[in-house]
This record gives sequence, structure tokens and C-alpha cells, in this order.
Amino acid sequence: MSVRTLKSASEIDALFKNGRRGNGRLLVILASRTPAQRDPGGRVVFIAGKKLGGAVARNRCKRVLREAVRRAGGAWPGQDLAIIARPGARCAPPAELDRALATALVGAGVTR
Repeated sequence: MSVRTLKSASEIDALFKNGRRGNGRLLVILASRTPAQRDPGGRVVFIAGKKLGGAVARNRCKRVLREAVRRAGGAWPGQDLAIIARPGARCAPPAELDRALATALVGAGVTR
């Protein structure tokens, strides 16, 4: 299944202002309900800031996060998520990244 991407700047801003936060050592998740006017399928935006390095490192980090979300079965219906990479996510083994994602999803109230 393909992960739908959250693209609207205003919706991403609202997610940062009002989203529930799940913190981890490798990543941070912000989650909120998908707006009623949107379809009920979940959407995700992947964020890798300049603290992670140059464009190549940031793009690699987003690819790694995208794959972790696919392995975890995302996107989650009815949820908009922002997954923000922390520096350790860049070179973390897949199993460790999967555990960090699962922990952050529980912390944000997306899964149990």
C-alpha cells in the first residue's frame, strides 16, 4: 500500500500547533485527526531538518523513515502525521528505527 503524503502548508502548520506529540530518541511524531473534508485515509509528512546534514543526508533520512512507516503498516486511517527525524535516525539499524517508530506512535496516541 502506498503512503499518502500530507502536502498543504496550512495543514502542516495546524499539525505543529495542535498535534499530539510522541517523542523518541530517533524521531518525533505529531499526530492529529484528518480534517472532515478530507478522505478518511491517513496521510504522512516526513521532515528532516538541516541539522541532519546536507541534502543527500536529509533525503536519505526521509527515505529510511518512509520505509519504516511502510513496514509498520502506515498510513493510519483518520490520522495526519508529521514524522520528524532526529540525528540518530540517519544511521540507525532498521530494527531500532522500527522500535522507535512504534514507541512514538503509542506516545502520540495513534496506536496502542
